[in-house]
Amino acid sequence: MTHPAQPKASHFINGEYVEDTVGTPIPVIYAATGEQIATVHAATPAIVEQALSTAKAAQKAWAKMSGTERGRILRRAADIMRERNHDLSVLETYDTGKPLQETLVADATSGADALEYFGGLAASLTGEHIPLGEDWVYTKREALGLCVGIGAWNYPTQIACWKGAPALACGNAMVFKPSETTPLCALKVAEILIEAGAPAGVFNVVQGMGEVGGALVTDPRVDKVSLTGSVPTGKKVYAAAAEGMKHVTMELGGKSPLIIFDDADLDNAVGGAINGNFYSSGQVCSNGTRVFVQKGIKEKFLARLAERTGNAILGDPMDEATSFGPMVTENQMNIVLGYIEKGKEEGARLICGGKRADMDGYFIEPTVFADVTDDMTIAREEIFGPVMSVLDFDTEEEVVARANDTEFGLSAGVFTKDFTRAHRVIGNLEAGSCFINSYNDAPVEAPFGGVKASGVGRENSKEAIKHFSQVKSVYVRMGDVEAAF
Repeated sequence: MTHPAQPKASHFINGEYVEDTVGTPIPVIYAATGEQIATVHAATPAIVEQALSTAKAAQKAWAKMSGTERGRILRRAADIMRERNHDLSVLETYDTGKPLQETLVADATSGADALEYFGGLAASLTGEHIPLGEDWVYTKREALGLCVGIGAWNYPTQIACWKGAPALACGNAMVFKPSETTPLCALKVAEILIEAGAPAGVFNVVQGMGEVGGALVTDPRVDKVSLTGSVPTGKKVYAAAAEGMKHVTMELGGKSPLIIFDDADLDNAVGGAINGNFYSSGQVCSNGTRVFVQKGIKEKFLARLAERTGNAILGDPMDEATSFGPMVTENQMNIVLGYIEKGKEEGARLICGGKRADMDGYFIEPTVFADVTDDMTIAREEIFGPVMSVLDFDTEEEVVARANDTEFGLSAGVFTKDFTRAHRVIGNLEAGSCFINSYNDAPVEAPFGGVKASGVGRENSKEAIKHFSQVKSVYVRMGDVEAAF
């Protein structure tokens, strides 16, 4: 019997499911058991061509529709997504291994928020009138054309919507390539958009590994590339896009600081550290994985953290009581276990966790290291797993300098009751998405993105509109033209 996660076909192009079994088979492995639950096929050159040519053909008519009409379709898609939240959440759990307790409130719901938000903005995308005495200039905000979205494996439904919704609101068409690790959810997003009334071809999904991404990114018909991924991948994709002078948004990794001052509310700070390290089993790009704790509360903080981490429930992700799921793949689990060994070798003090959980699937215990120093591997490199590094500090000046001593700059957080200090410290941190007495909130209304090696551009909010559209200015002369001869 076919597993319920098996899609109708591998790709979704021009309003329907499309298969080409000549493409390399990609097994879909359920991270909680290690069993294969579905198979899709990587896009062949013919499939890539079909996706790009149909998207290119569909885009012009879509851009000519009024923003109100486009917005209505996106908002309808948001409603459908909310109605089907349970089934979409189950699929997300099969795709990623994340617990249903989490996917029910964080994944399709976030995707629906993006469709609703950008659906609401679509009618407001106007230009301006610039008076110049008798003459005047007017501006128009126009679509870029054909956009390529490349997703990561940690939030497959959300990322498809975070990229697709603003692209479509602005009148673009999109070809989206999910991560080969989590190929299932984006197909449902494409299906729902068609059901909501989107014209065939404006949002297409093709599967594949790096070579499919490469073919999409380098195609001369593509006007814009939006990638969520690692810094090394981002550098390659950015370079390839620059070759064709394409617009880009790069949402890359981080090694973000979370700074906890002596006067912080202890339980809130511990909760922030848990959210910033163990949500999605640590597989979140903005995670605050360098937790700087002022020396006065260090041992109290570590004791409370160990106690609360002990309450994590590892188990069947489909059981809503489970609060901590597996790594997405065996390979990712082994990478994280390698970092844990490095932490031990380099002399960090293991507070809790530190090994693979004794159960089926790719589970690693939530792991906390204390007495971590700035030069340790676990404090320098992005691990992308449930490994928290706790570092000590004395003064504000010292912690700001150490927090900024990294190539990354995605997020940063501060816990303190002193609001003047909170704003001052955040003002001095080199990061794009920041938090005060909180961590890892990502509402669609707020811009999301990083500085330094963590990327360029912003997703979500009105900022995303600027990254999926361009401004045309038109000078209108009302009188005669003067010329030298």
